[in-house]
Amino acid sequence: MQYIRSLFFNIAMYVWMGVIGLIYAPWAILSPAGARAACDIYARHTLWMLRVFVGLKTEVRGTPPVGAALLAAKHQSFLDIIVIWASIPRGFFVMKSVLRYAPVLGQYALRLGCIPVHRGKRTEAIKLMLTEIRSGKRKDGQLMIYPQGTRVAPGAVRPYKVGTFAMYEILGQPCYPVATNVGLFWPKRGLLRKQGVGVVEFLDPIPAGLDRSTFMTALEERIETASNRLMEEAGFPVTLHPEIIGDPVAKAVRDVARPKT
Repeated sequence: MQYIRSLFFNIAMYVWMGVIGLIYAPWAILSPAGARAACDIYARHTLWMLRVFVGLKTEVRGTPPVGAALLAAKHQSFLDIIVIWASIPRGFFVMKSVLRYAPVLGQYALRLGCIPVHRGKRTEAIKLMLTEIRSGKRKDGQLMIYPQGTRVAPGAVRPYKVGTFAMYEILGQPCYPVATNVGLFWPKRGLLRKQGVGVVEFLDPIPAGLDRSTFMTALEERIETASNRLMEEAGFPVTLHPEIIGDPVAKAVRDVARPKT
């Protein structure tokens, strides 16, 4: 039965995306405010459908920032994007450049001021964004990034990329770590959406001005510790893995910062 409910929800979610996209398109073309209004109503109604059709509730903990800030979040599924978006007043995302070509989603993301970046060119994109803010071409807000670079399944290990520090250093703003357990209920892949309570938690900000090693260590420890706690609350046994895969720079930073035993 849960598979049927999940199937119905998934169909409704994407149909709703298309409907909202068409209805708000004229306003979105004329003004970014139209694109933001469309995304706001889409997020609220999608969370409502998720609760009614599937039995999956969502909860936001902590205090989301309302001023200019960098948010660095654990990314487990599309659901954490929706919940974070619905929790902050003026959010925009760093996104993979290829996503600009996604139907509806890509065009609206560009109108919202999301930043499409090519691999290895994130710093240039952030500098351009700052130039636009200072010139008045772009309004400031809450810039969202996923420091692991992709969705990571609960219990999986993936390094934190030092590109997050580059953004933190350039922006000169506090960074709000964001933890979650939503991947337990809305997985990275697959149709099934499970009943329960998916939580997104905004943690205390990391102040601006820290060096790379201190910042990266604090960011990873705060996000991983809080996400593991949220997953354990939901009944998922968290197993810590010592190995680091992927980015050798991130591995070096963590190895240096890791306490010696």
